[in-house]
Amino acid sequence: MHFRKLELADRDIYESRIGQHEFHTYEYTFLTLYFWREMCKTELADMDEAIIVRKADPRGRLYFMQPLGYAHENLRDIVRRLKEYKESQSGYGSLFGDIEAPFLRELQGVFGDRVVYREDPDNFDYIYDAEQLITLRGRKYHGKRNQYNRFTGGYDYEVRELREPGVCADLIRFAGEWYETRGEGDESLALELKGIEDVLTHIDALPIKGIAVYAGLQMAGFTFGETIGDRMAIVHVEKGDLVYDGIYAFLNRTMAERYFSGVRYINRQEDLGIQGL
Repeated sequence: MHFRKLELADRDIYESRIGQHEFHTYEYTFLTLYFWREMCKTELADMDEAIIVRKADPRGRLYFMQPLGYAHENLRDIVRRLKEYKESQSGYGSLFGDIEAPFLRELQGVFGDRVVYREDPDNFDYIYDAEQLITLRGRKYHGKRNQYNRFTGGYDYEVRELREPGVCADLIRFAGEWYETRGEGDESLALELKGIEDVLTHIDALPIKGIAVYAGLQMAGFTFGETIGDRMAIVHVEKGDLVYDGIYAFLNRTMAERYFSGVRYINRQEDLGIQGL
């Protein structure tokens, strides 16, 4: 089995293997894998009709994601071959990671109680009702509603689409400045910045939706994500200048209003177990 680094050219074949499968987390979209490919050391390999994705966890331990494009009757053989490959190499932790409940049940149906698994709360996704994030109705969203109103009432602002001329260049510059003031020395944020630069440079080849917010002549913040069919949207990045009171609530709601009104859920990814996120 030969693994190769994930590249932009892999998008078509990757998405053809996913087919109509509806994943419930953000991990399996091509944009997610491409964005974080440096941090996760994401690689692909072909196995008959299936694609195997290999990643590294934060401690550098390798694992496989759910195989893509396989036939159920071939699952036993695929798992056997992956297990043999893992045992012939070094640097692996568990056999699989980032798997969802349907695949776990399928493994249990084939291998029974030989399947040992654990939940990973630090990587649980935050999934919201899209309508609630758009309307901000009710006591639960009282704080966000106030923050949103402070921004709209306090600043002369303009919202621009990601693909408008000059916006991506402004975003890349803003993201670099954000990193210099808030994230310098943090390896994960450095790799996030690299991902932002990469995907925005190749925006025409990726399904990115996003906005930039300007207050006066200065960028106050930006956000971008993607939609997965008509069921779920994913927010990949949200960066704001805290000089502008309420900027994050404004980015959050405005993005949902503009791009996510047609889906049921909005996935804002995980917090990695970091308190306060």
